[in-house]
Amino acid sequence: MQSRHFVLGATVLLLHTAFPAAHASGQPTPSSMPGADLVQPGTSAQPLTLDQAIELALAANPALRSATRSVGIADGAVLQAGTRPNPELSLLTEGTDRNTRTETAQVSQVIELGGKRSARIAAAEQERKLALDDVDVKRADLRADVITAYMEALTAQERVVLAQASVDLAHKSTDVTGRRVTAGKLSPVELTRANVAEASAALELIQANADLALAKRRLASLWSSTRPLDRSLQTPDAAFARLPAWEDLAGGLEGAPQLRRAQSTVSGRDAQVALERAQRIPDVTVTLGAQRERDPGRSRAVVGLSVPLPLFNRNQGNLLAALRRADQARDDLEVERLRLTQALADAYQRAEVATQQMTALHDRVLPAAQSAYEAAVTGFELGKFGFTDVLDAQRTLFQTRTQYLRALADQYRSIADIHRYIPGKFQ
Repeated sequence: MQSRHFVLGATVLLLHTAFPAAHASGQPTPSSMPGADLVQPGTSAQPLTLDQAIELALAANPALRSATRSVGIADGAVLQAGTRPNPELSLLTEGTDRNTRTETAQVSQVIELGGKRSARIAAAEQERKLALDDVDVKRADLRADVITAYMEALTAQERVVLAQASVDLAHKSTDVTGRRVTAGKLSPVELTRANVAEASAALELIQANADLALAKRRLASLWSSTRPLDRSLQTPDAAFARLPAWEDLAGGLEGAPQLRRAQSTVSGRDAQVALERAQRIPDVTVTLGAQRERDPGRSRAVVGLSVPLPLFNRNQGNLLAALRRADQARDDLEVERLRLTQALADAYQRAEVATQQMTALHDRVLPAAQSAYEAAVTGFELGKFGFTDVLDAQRTLFQTRTQYLRALADQYRSIADIHRYIPGKFQ
Protein backbone atom coordinates (compact mmCIF):
# COMPACT_ATOMS: atom_id res chain seq x y z
CA MET A 1 0.00 0.00 0.00
CA GLN A 2 2.89 2.36 0.71
CA SER A 3 4.28 1.87 -2.80
CA ARG A 4 0.84 2.55 -4.27
CA HIS A 5 0.70 5.94 -2.55
CA PHE A 6 4.24 6.60 -3.73
CA VAL A 7 3.33 6.10 -7.41
CA LEU A 8 0.13 8.14 -7.08
CA GLY A 9 2.14 10.92 -5.50
CA ALA A 10 4.54 10.82 -8.43
CA THR A 11 1.58 11.06 -10.78
CA VAL A 12 0.28 14.14 -9.01
CA LEU A 13 3.77 15.67 -9.15
CA LEU A 14 3.91 15.11 -12.90
CA LEU A 15 0.52 16.67 -13.45
CA HIS A 16 1.64 19.71 -11.45
CA THR A 17 4.84 20.21 -13.43
CA ALA A 18 3.95 19.36 -17.01
CA PHE A 19 2.76 22.60 -18.62
CA PRO A 20 3.13 26.39 -18.33
CA ALA A 21 0.98 28.46 -16.07
CA ALA A 22 -0.32 30.91 -18.65
CA HIS A 23 -1.20 31.15 -22.30
CA ALA A 24 -3.11 33.45 -24.59
CA SER A 25 -6.47 34.34 -26.12
CA GLY A 26 -8.73 32.50 -23.72
CA GLN A 27 -8.03 29.26 -25.58
CA PRO A 28 -7.41 26.11 -23.58
CA THR A 29 -3.77 26.17 -22.60
CA PRO A 30 -1.45 23.70 -20.92
CA SER A 31 -1.99 25.59 -17.67
CA SER A 32 -5.74 25.05 -17.85
CA MET A 33 -5.33 21.28 -17.91
CA PRO A 34 -6.31 19.51 -14.70
CA GLY A 35 -3.51 19.97 -12.22
CA ALA A 36 -0.96 21.24 -14.76
CA ASP A 37 1.50 24.00 -13.84
CA LEU A 38 4.89 24.55 -15.49
CA VAL A 39 7.84 26.00 -13.61
CA GLN A 40 9.93 28.01 -16.06
CA PRO A 41 13.65 27.23 -16.06
CA GLY A 42 16.25 29.89 -15.47
CA THR A 43 14.26 31.78 -12.84
CA SER A 44 17.40 33.51 -11.59
CA ALA A 45 17.05 36.19 -14.28
CA GLN A 46 14.06 38.16 -15.40
CA PRO A 47 12.26 36.40 -18.29
CA LEU A 48 12.65 37.86 -21.76
CA THR A 49 9.25 39.00 -23.02
CA LEU A 50 8.14 38.98 -26.64
CA ASP A 51 7.94 42.78 -26.76
CA GLN A 52 11.50 43.05 -25.45
CA ALA A 53 12.75 40.61 -28.09
CA ILE A 54 11.04 42.64 -30.83
CA GLU A 55 12.57 45.88 -29.53
CA LEU A 56 16.04 44.30 -29.46
CA ALA A 57 15.72 43.10 -33.04
CA LEU A 58 14.36 46.40 -34.37
CA ALA A 59 17.23 48.26 -32.73
CA ALA A 60 20.13 45.98 -33.68
CA ASN A 61 19.23 43.87 -36.71
CA PRO A 62 21.81 44.55 -39.45
CA ALA A 63 19.46 43.74 -42.34
CA LEU A 64 16.97 46.35 -41.15
CA ARG A 65 19.79 48.84 -40.61
CA SER A 66 20.99 48.22 -44.17
CA ALA A 67 17.50 48.82 -45.54
CA THR A 68 17.34 52.09 -43.61
CA ARG A 69 20.54 53.23 -45.33
CA SER A 70 18.73 53.09 -48.65
CA VAL A 71 16.52 55.97 -47.53
CA GLY A 72 19.60 58.18 -47.10
CA ILE A 73 20.79 57.08 -50.52
CA ALA A 74 17.45 58.10 -51.96
CA ASP A 75 17.71 61.49 -50.21
CA GLY A 76 20.93 62.08 -52.09
CA ALA A 77 19.25 61.13 -55.36
CA VAL A 78 16.42 63.62 -54.70
CA LEU A 79 18.97 66.36 -53.99
CA GLN A 80 20.86 65.59 -57.17
CA ALA A 81 17.68 65.47 -59.24
CA GLY A 82 16.90 69.08 -58.32
CA THR A 83 20.23 70.50 -59.50
CA ARG A 84 20.43 72.47 -62.73
CA PRO A 85 23.03 71.94 -65.48
CA ASN A 86 26.33 73.71 -64.90
CA PRO A 87 27.39 76.50 -67.28
CA GLU A 88 30.34 75.82 -69.55
CA LEU A 89 33.26 78.23 -70.03
CA SER A 90 35.28 77.94 -73.22
CA LEU A 91 38.35 79.85 -74.45
CA LEU A 92 39.25 79.77 -78.15
CA THR A 93 42.30 81.08 -79.99
CA GLU A 94 42.45 81.38 -83.79
CA GLY A 95 45.90 81.73 -85.31
CA THR A 96 49.38 81.41 -83.91
CA ASP A 97 50.75 84.90 -84.55
CA ARG A 98 50.42 87.05 -81.46
CA ASN A 99 49.77 90.12 -83.54
CA THR A 100 47.02 88.69 -85.75
CA ARG A 101 45.35 85.96 -83.73
CA THR A 102 41.75 86.12 -82.52
CA GLU A 103 40.75 85.24 -78.95
CA THR A 104 37.22 84.26 -77.96
CA ALA A 105 35.83 83.74 -74.47
CA GLN A 106 32.27 82.46 -74.08
CA VAL A 107 29.93 80.94 -71.53
CA SER A 108 27.31 78.36 -72.56
CA GLN A 109 24.29 77.43 -70.48
CA VAL A 110 21.89 74.57 -71.15
CA ILE A 111 18.27 75.52 -70.51
CA GLU A 112 16.09 72.49 -69.79
CA LEU A 113 12.68 72.53 -71.46
CA GLY A 114 9.63 70.33 -71.17
CA GLY A 115 9.60 70.12 -67.37
CA LYS A 116 12.60 67.78 -67.20
CA ARG A 117 13.77 69.02 -63.81
CA SER A 118 10.38 68.67 -62.12
CA ALA A 119 9.87 65.25 -63.71
CA ARG A 120 13.31 64.18 -62.54
CA ILE A 121 12.57 65.33 -58.99
CA ALA A 122 9.22 63.52 -59.00
CA ALA A 123 10.87 60.28 -60.12
CA ALA A 124 13.54 60.57 -57.43
CA GLU A 125 10.93 61.25 -54.75
CA GLN A 126 9.04 58.15 -55.79
CA GLU A 127 12.23 56.14 -55.44
CA ARG A 128 12.61 57.55 -51.94
CA LYS A 129 9.06 56.53 -51.08
CA LEU A 130 9.81 53.05 -52.41
CA ALA A 131 12.86 52.92 -50.13
CA LEU A 132 10.68 53.87 -47.16
CA ASP A 133 8.19 51.14 -48.08
CA ASP A 134 11.06 48.66 -48.30
CA VAL A 135 12.01 49.59 -44.74
CA ASP A 136 8.42 49.00 -43.63
CA VAL A 137 8.42 45.58 -45.30
CA LYS A 138 11.74 44.70 -43.67
CA ARG A 139 10.41 45.81 -40.31
CA ALA A 140 7.22 43.76 -40.67
CA ASP A 141 9.19 40.71 -41.80
CA LEU A 142 11.64 41.10 -38.94
CA ARG A 143 8.82 41.45 -36.44
CA ALA A 144 7.19 38.28 -37.77
CA ASP A 145 10.54 36.45 -37.74
CA VAL A 146 11.09 37.43 -34.11
CA ILE A 147 7.61 36.24 -33.17
CA THR A 148 8.19 32.93 -34.95
CA ALA A 149 11.61 32.39 -33.39
CA TYR A 150 10.40 33.44 -29.95
CA MET A 151 7.41 31.11 -30.03
CA GLU A 152 9.51 28.21 -31.30
CA ALA A 153 11.92 28.79 -28.43
CA LEU A 154 9.01 29.09 -25.98
CA THR A 155 7.54 25.81 -27.24
CA ALA A 156 10.97 24.17 -26.94
CA GLN A 157 11.23 25.50 -23.39
CA GLU A 158 7.88 23.96 -22.50
CA ARG A 159 8.95 20.71 -24.13
CA VAL A 160 12.07 20.63 -21.93
CA VAL A 161 9.96 20.88 -18.79
CA LEU A 162 7.65 18.16 -20.05
CA ALA A 163 10.62 15.94 -20.86
CA GLN A 164 12.07 16.56 -17.39
CA ALA A 165 8.73 15.58 -15.85
CA SER A 166 8.82 12.40 -17.94
CA VAL A 167 12.30 11.59 -16.63
CA ASP A 168 11.24 12.19 -13.03
CA LEU A 169 8.19 9.99 -13.33
CA ALA A 170 10.11 7.27 -15.17
CA HIS A 171 12.74 7.30 -12.42
CA LYS A 172 10.13 7.03 -9.70
CA SER A 173 8.38 4.25 -11.60
CA THR A 174 11.68 2.39 -11.86
CA ASP A 175 12.17 2.67 -8.10
CA VAL A 176 8.68 1.33 -7.40
CA THR A 177 9.14 -1.50 -9.87
CA GLY A 178 12.50 -2.40 -8.34
CA ARG A 179 10.90 -2.67 -4.91
CA ARG A 180 8.17 -4.94 -6.22
CA VAL A 181 10.70 -7.10 -8.00
CA THR A 182 12.70 -7.37 -4.77
CA ALA A 183 9.52 -8.36 -2.94
CA GLY A 184 8.92 -11.07 -5.51
CA LYS A 185 5.68 -9.55 -6.83
CA LEU A 186 7.03 -8.78 -10.32
CA SER A 187 9.30 -10.42 -12.80
CA PRO A 188 12.80 -8.90 -13.29
CA VAL A 189 11.74 -8.38 -16.91
CA GLU A 190 9.46 -5.59 -15.73
CA LEU A 191 12.41 -3.84 -14.11
CA THR A 192 14.30 -4.06 -17.39
CA ARG A 193 11.37 -2.45 -19.18
CA ALA A 194 11.25 0.29 -16.57
CA ASN A 195 14.98 0.95 -17.04
CA VAL A 196 14.52 1.12 -20.81
CA ALA A 197 11.63 3.58 -20.41
CA GLU A 198 13.72 5.75 -18.09
CA ALA A 199 16.66 5.73 -20.52
CA SER A 200 14.36 6.66 -23.38
CA ALA A 201 12.95 9.56 -21.36
CA ALA A 202 16.49 10.72 -20.58
CA LEU A 203 17.36 10.72 -24.28
CA GLU A 204 14.26 12.77 -25.04
CA LEU A 205 15.33 15.27 -22.39
CA ILE A 206 18.78 15.57 -23.99
CA GLN A 207 17.20 16.21 -27.38
CA ALA A 208 14.74 18.71 -25.91
CA ASN A 209 17.58 20.67 -24.27
CA ALA A 210 19.52 20.70 -27.54
CA ASP A 211 16.44 21.94 -29.45
CA LEU A 212 15.93 24.67 -26.86
CA ALA A 213 19.53 25.84 -27.14
CA LEU A 214 19.26 25.92 -30.94
CA ALA A 215 15.95 27.81 -30.85
CA LYS A 216 17.36 30.41 -28.44
CA ARG A 217 20.46 30.82 -30.61
CA ARG A 218 18.27 31.50 -33.63
CA LEU A 219 16.25 34.02 -31.66
CA ALA A 220 19.33 35.88 -30.41
CA SER A 221 20.81 36.03 -33.91
CA LEU A 222 17.97 38.33 -34.95
CA TRP A 223 19.54 41.11 -32.89
CA SER A 224 23.10 40.12 -33.90
CA SER A 225 23.93 38.47 -30.61
CA THR A 226 26.52 35.71 -30.67
CA ARG A 227 26.22 35.01 -26.96
CA PRO A 228 23.91 32.21 -25.78
CA LEU A 229 20.55 33.43 -24.54
CA ASP A 230 20.44 32.41 -20.88
CA ARG A 231 17.15 34.07 -20.00
CA SER A 232 13.91 32.17 -19.88
CA LEU A 233 10.97 33.15 -22.08
CA GLN A 234 7.58 34.32 -20.95
CA THR A 235 4.22 33.39 -22.46
CA PRO A 236 2.58 36.46 -24.11
CA ASP A 237 -0.60 37.87 -22.73
CA ALA A 238 -4.04 36.97 -24.00
CA ALA A 239 -4.15 39.76 -26.60
CA PHE A 240 -1.38 38.17 -28.65
CA ALA A 241 -3.29 35.09 -29.83
CA ARG A 242 -6.71 36.72 -30.07
CA LEU A 243 -7.59 36.59 -33.76
CA PRO A 244 -9.60 39.47 -35.21
CA ALA A 245 -12.56 38.64 -37.40
CA TRP A 246 -11.68 37.63 -40.95
CA GLU A 247 -13.58 40.59 -42.35
CA ASP A 248 -11.41 42.98 -40.35
CA LEU A 249 -8.21 41.29 -41.52
CA ALA A 250 -9.26 41.19 -45.17
CA GLY A 251 -10.30 44.84 -45.00
CA GLY A 252 -6.91 45.85 -43.66
CA LEU A 253 -4.99 44.06 -46.40
CA GLU A 254 -4.74 47.24 -48.49
CA GLY A 255 -2.55 48.67 -45.75
CA ALA A 256 -0.13 45.74 -45.81
CA PRO A 257 3.45 47.01 -46.23
CA GLN A 258 4.09 44.55 -49.08
CA LEU A 259 1.11 45.93 -51.00
CA ARG A 260 2.10 49.53 -50.31
CA ARG A 261 5.53 48.78 -51.72
CA ALA A 262 3.97 47.36 -54.90
CA GLN A 263 1.78 50.46 -55.22
CA SER A 264 4.83 52.68 -54.79
CA THR A 265 6.55 50.73 -57.55
CA VAL A 266 3.64 51.56 -59.88
CA SER A 267 3.85 55.25 -58.97
CA GLY A 268 7.59 55.21 -59.53
CA ARG A 269 7.20 53.65 -62.97
CA ASP A 270 4.60 56.28 -63.89
CA ALA A 271 6.98 59.02 -62.78
CA GLN A 272 9.68 57.47 -64.96
CA VAL A 273 7.29 57.53 -67.93
CA ALA A 274 6.69 61.24 -67.37
CA LEU A 275 10.45 61.81 -67.22
CA GLU A 276 11.05 59.94 -70.48
CA ARG A 277 8.31 61.97 -72.16
CA ALA A 278 9.97 65.16 -71.01
CA GLN A 279 13.27 63.91 -72.41
CA ARG A 280 11.74 63.96 -75.90
CA ILE A 281 11.78 67.77 -75.91
CA PRO A 282 15.29 69.03 -76.83
CA ASP A 283 17.10 71.45 -74.55
CA VAL A 284 18.35 74.85 -75.70
CA THR A 285 21.95 75.96 -75.21
CA VAL A 286 22.51 79.72 -74.94
CA THR A 287 26.04 81.09 -75.53
CA LEU A 288 27.31 84.53 -74.53
CA GLY A 289 30.85 85.77 -74.92
CA ALA A 290 33.33 88.21 -76.41
CA GLN A 291 35.78 87.98 -79.29
CA ARG A 292 38.93 90.07 -79.52
CA GLU A 293 41.14 90.60 -82.54
CA ARG A 294 44.74 91.62 -81.89
CA ASP A 295 44.95 93.43 -85.20
CA PRO A 296 43.36 95.93 -85.48
CA GLY A 297 42.55 95.49 -81.73
CA ARG A 298 38.78 95.28 -81.93
CA SER A 299 36.36 93.41 -79.65
CA ARG A 300 32.87 92.21 -80.39
CA ALA A 301 30.13 90.32 -78.59
CA VAL A 302 29.32 86.71 -79.32
CA VAL A 303 25.76 85.45 -78.91
CA GLY A 304 24.71 81.97 -79.85
CA LEU A 305 21.74 79.63 -79.62
CA SER A 306 21.88 75.93 -80.38
CA VAL A 307 18.99 73.48 -80.52
CA PRO A 308 19.35 69.74 -81.26
CA LEU A 309 17.26 68.54 -84.18
CA PRO A 310 15.25 65.48 -83.08
CA LEU A 311 15.39 63.75 -86.43
CA PHE A 312 16.56 60.31 -85.36
CA ASN A 313 16.75 60.09 -81.58
CA ARG A 314 13.46 61.21 -80.07
CA ASN A 315 13.92 59.05 -76.96
CA GLN A 316 11.29 56.73 -78.37
CA GLY A 317 13.02 53.56 -77.17
CA ASN A 318 13.38 54.72 -73.56
CA LEU A 319 9.77 55.91 -73.52
CA LEU A 320 8.51 52.58 -74.82
CA ALA A 321 10.55 50.70 -72.24
CA ALA A 322 9.22 52.95 -69.45
CA LEU A 323 5.64 52.37 -70.58
CA ARG A 324 6.13 48.62 -70.57
CA ARG A 325 7.73 48.74 -67.12
CA ALA A 326 4.70 50.67 -65.87
CA ASP A 327 2.38 48.00 -67.29
CA GLN A 328 4.53 45.31 -65.70
CA ALA A 329 4.39 47.07 -62.33
CA ARG A 330 0.58 47.13 -62.49
CA ASP A 331 0.51 43.42 -63.26
CA ASP A 332 2.92 42.79 -60.39
CA LEU A 333 0.62 44.78 -58.11
CA GLU A 334 -2.29 42.46 -58.93
CA VAL A 335 -0.07 39.43 -58.44
CA GLU A 336 1.05 40.73 -55.05
CA ARG A 337 -2.53 41.45 -54.01
CA LEU A 338 -3.59 37.91 -54.90
CA ARG A 339 -0.55 36.44 -53.17
CA LEU A 340 -1.16 38.38 -49.97
CA THR A 341 -4.85 37.50 -49.96
CA GLN A 342 -4.07 33.82 -50.34
CA ALA A 343 -1.25 33.89 -47.79
CA LEU A 344 -3.42 35.71 -45.24
CA ALA A 345 -6.29 33.29 -45.77
CA ASP A 346 -3.95 30.32 -45.36
CA ALA A 347 -2.48 31.72 -42.15
CA TYR A 348 -5.92 32.49 -40.75
CA GLN A 349 -7.20 29.01 -41.56
CA ARG A 350 -4.12 27.37 -40.02
CA ALA A 351 -4.63 29.43 -36.86
CA GLU A 352 -8.28 28.37 -36.67
CA VAL A 353 -7.43 24.70 -37.23
CA ALA A 354 -4.74 24.83 -34.55
CA THR A 355 -7.19 26.41 -32.14
CA GLN A 356 -9.77 23.71 -32.85
CA GLN A 357 -7.15 21.03 -32.28
CA MET A 358 -6.14 22.61 -28.99
CA THR A 359 -9.79 22.74 -27.90
CA ALA A 360 -10.39 19.10 -28.79
CA LEU A 361 -7.21 17.97 -27.06
CA HIS A 362 -8.01 19.97 -23.95
CA ASP A 363 -11.68 19.04 -23.64
CA ARG A 364 -11.64 15.38 -24.65
CA VAL A 365 -8.32 13.74 -25.46
CA LEU A 366 -6.18 14.98 -22.59
CA PRO A 367 -8.73 14.20 -19.83
CA ALA A 368 -9.24 10.72 -21.29
CA ALA A 369 -5.49 10.07 -21.49
CA GLN A 370 -4.99 11.32 -17.96
CA SER A 371 -7.86 9.19 -16.65
CA ALA A 372 -6.48 6.13 -18.42
CA TYR A 373 -3.06 6.72 -16.91
CA GLU A 374 -4.43 7.10 -13.39
CA ALA A 375 -6.50 3.94 -13.79
CA ALA A 376 -3.44 2.05 -15.06
CA VAL A 377 -1.38 3.16 -12.04
CA THR A 378 -4.16 2.19 -9.64
CA GLY A 379 -4.65 -1.18 -11.31
CA PHE A 380 -0.89 -1.78 -11.30
CA GLU A 381 -0.78 -1.24 -7.53
CA LEU A 382 -3.74 -3.58 -7.05
CA GLY A 383 -2.11 -6.23 -9.19
CA LYS A 384 -4.77 -6.09 -11.89
CA PHE A 385 -2.53 -4.58 -14.59
CA GLY A 386 1.02 -5.22 -15.59
CA PHE A 387 3.71 -2.57 -15.77
CA THR A 388 3.40 -2.63 -19.58
CA ASP A 389 -0.08 -1.20 -19.21
CA VAL A 390 1.33 1.64 -17.11
CA LEU A 391 4.01 2.36 -19.70
CA ASP A 392 1.46 2.38 -22.52
CA ALA A 393 -0.82 4.75 -20.62
CA GLN A 394 2.12 6.98 -19.73
CA ARG A 395 3.31 7.03 -23.34
CA THR A 396 -0.19 7.92 -24.56
CA LEU A 397 -0.43 10.77 -22.05
CA PHE A 398 2.92 12.23 -23.07
CA GLN A 399 2.15 11.84 -26.79
CA THR A 400 -1.14 13.65 -26.30
CA ARG A 401 0.56 16.53 -24.51
CA THR A 402 3.18 16.63 -27.26
CA GLN A 403 0.37 16.93 -29.79
CA TYR A 404 -0.98 19.83 -27.80
CA LEU A 405 2.40 21.55 -27.89
CA ARG A 406 2.59 20.94 -31.63
CA ALA A 407 -0.84 22.52 -32.14
CA LEU A 408 0.30 25.39 -29.94
CA ALA A 409 3.38 25.90 -32.12
CA ASP A 410 1.23 25.82 -35.28
CA GLN A 411 -0.98 28.52 -33.84
CA TYR A 412 2.06 30.63 -32.96
CA ARG A 413 3.49 30.34 -36.48
CA SER A 414 0.15 31.20 -38.09
CA ILE A 415 -0.28 34.29 -35.94
CA ALA A 416 3.28 35.34 -36.78
CA ASP A 417 2.42 35.14 -40.49
CA ILE A 418 -0.65 37.30 -39.90
CA HIS A 419 1.61 39.81 -38.12
CA ARG A 420 3.77 39.80 -41.25
CA TYR A 421 0.93 41.00 -43.47
CA ILE A 422 -1.36 42.95 -41.12
CA PRO A 423 0.89 44.28 -38.33
CA GLY A 424 -1.45 47.15 -37.52
CA LYS A 425 -4.17 44.84 -36.25
CA PHE A 426 -1.98 43.67 -33.37
CA GLN A 427 -0.25 46.91 -32.35
